[in-house]
Amino acid sequence: MADTKPGDGSAEQLRKYWTTGKGGLAIRWGTSGDFTRCVRKLDEHMPGRAEGYCANLHKRMTGVWPGSKANT
Repeated sequence: MADTKPGDGSAEQLRKYWTTGKGGLAIRWGTSGDFTRCVRKLDEHMPGRAEGYCANLHKRMTGVWPGSKANT
């Protein structure tokens, strides 16, 4: 299982991990399938909430919401 609580486990530490840390590297933000990879990886840690959290991370990392026509 991936380490989802680097540092002190604060919300900002988790965002950093899943955006620019090891988790973000595995998701490969900005490439095809990034949102799907995020949901798959986070669903085991936050069932039922992963899609919303990943949507927010996707917007933060790419500038567009997943499913947007601006999303390439």
